[in-house]
Amino acid sequence: MANAVKESLRDLNIQLALLNRQFGTKIELKDADWQCLDLINRHGPLSPGALAKLAGLHPATMTGILDRLQRGRWITRARDPEAADRRAVTVRATRDRAPEIYRMLSGMNTRMDELCEQYTDAELALIAGFLRRTADAGRDATTELASE
Repeated sequence: MANAVKESLRDLNIQLALLNRQFGTKIELKDADWQCLDLINRHGPLSPGALAKLAGLHPATMTGILDRLQRGRWITRARDPEAADRRAVTVRATRDRAPEIYRMLSGMNTRMDELCEQYTDAELALIAGFLRRTADAGRDATTELASE
């Protein structure tokens, strides 16, 4: 049964990658750009260094991503008045383009709502816990690979 779960997770990974690529094409964002925007939306505001660490990207790569996101009006960069270093910058997601994201992902969100309706709250709690632990395992494996 464990192999069936792992195989299903591989299938899920492929399908989400395809969805993200299609989504990114529609809103003109590269995969890494979309991932960084999602991280900013979930964890922001952030410094570029903190975002690079969360995304597992080199700071020089992050500069290009942030330039593209700012040109596309997805983010703003502003000096951080609280920082000891006056050059410090904070990155924030803008809200004016958020409706585009919601509209593009509405099909998947609707399907997920319909799918979740088929489970009890207890079953959903079990699934959510499994997915959180799976994400943690992925983070740990990523850290291991990065340190080799």
